[in-house]
Formats: sequence, structure tokens, C-alpha cells
Amino acid sequence: MKRVLPLGAVFLFASFALAAFPLAAQKNPKALKPLHRSTWSLEGGAFFATDGGVPHGPCFRVTGQATAPGFFENLKRIDDEEGTTYRRGTETVTEFPAQLDVSMTVHDLPCSIATGDTKFSPPLTREVMHSLRLKLYWKSGVELHPVGKMIDPRLNIRELEPNIKPEANDLAPRYEWIYTFSLPSEGVPIDNSLVFTFETADGAVAARTSARL
Repeated sequence: MKRVLPLGAVFLFASFALAAFPLAAQKNPKALKPLHRSTWSLEGGAFFATDGGVPHGPCFRVTGQATAPGFFENLKRIDDEEGTTYRRGTETVTEFPAQLDVSMTVHDLPCSIATGDTKFSPPLTREVMHSLRLKLYWKSGVELHPVGKMIDPRLNIRELEPNIKPEANDLAPRYEWIYTFSLPSEGVPIDNSLVFTFETADGAVAARTSARL
């Protein structure tokens, strides 16, 4: 004979089950493990690197760093359950110095490293580099703000010697572009990123990277 529970008893059982489930699922806050604390040394400054390419043209690599005399010495980034802080000893650092010094190198790179690919990438010529526009921004969250005017910008172009020189001197010359300049950074929050973009004449982004502490 099948036993039928009274309707009131069914509601009582359901209410007890729903009330008891959250209690079983919850954990004692004291039992939760604290987030892992990470410490990063920022000696040497902020480094950046990326690969880029001109549409239907050469590919290239950008590497560099942003520094400032004495600013990055003993500077550390600390990530923990309270967030991210930057410290130099016992001092908490919240802003960049008045000026950052940037050095950046650009050289061409094969567009493909696939085995058996016999198509050579076109060289990164002076004409191509002259057509590109370097633009700089400070990034806070998702917002971009143009950086002020470069201070004392300089460009050095160095011709690269091939590791293995062919008998026939028919290789196009390869170059390395070395940029050095300074940027005003007084009052800029230290958690902002310095964004670099190389754009073509029609506004296409050929390369983009950022220096972030």
C-alpha cells in the first residue's frame, strides 16, 4: 500500500531542504585560504616587446625599455589579497617620476618560420619605416590619453651584417632602427601603462605594445 504524505508535510520537508543547503555549501571564512602574495623586482625599468607587420609588406620586431635615473632602484611590485602596491623599501610609490627615458629597437623579422616556406619576407626599408607613425599613449583601464611631446628624440640607423654572406652579393641590405627619447610623466599614476603603436599612413596598426609595471 502506497503511503501518501500530507501536503503540509511536503512543504515542510522542501522548506527544510532549501534552508539547509546553503548552510552546508557555505564555508567558515576562517577556513578560506588567503591569496598568494607575489613580489616582483622592477630593477631596470619597464620592458616591452612585440612583433608587427605592414599589410602586404615586411614584418618586424619591436623591443625596448623605459627607465629613469634612480627611480627603479629597489622598486618592487607586490600583489596580494589587498590588491597591487609598489614599494621602495618602506615607501609606497604611487606615481611615475617627472620624466621617463625610453630606448627602443626595431628590426625586420621573417613573416613566417614554417618549415619549407621558400617565400622570403620583403626587407624593412627606410621608405617603409619613414611611412610609419609612432604614437604614444597613457592607458588607464580602457581609456587612452596621448602622451606629451617627446623630449630630445634621436634615431640611429645601423646596417646589419648577415651571419652567412652569400657568394653573390644580391641580398637586400637589412637595418636596425634605434630610437631614444624622453617623455613627461609627472603626476602619472604608476599603475598606468605606456602604450606604443606604429601606424601606417591610412591608420592601420602595424604594431602595438605596452610597458606596464
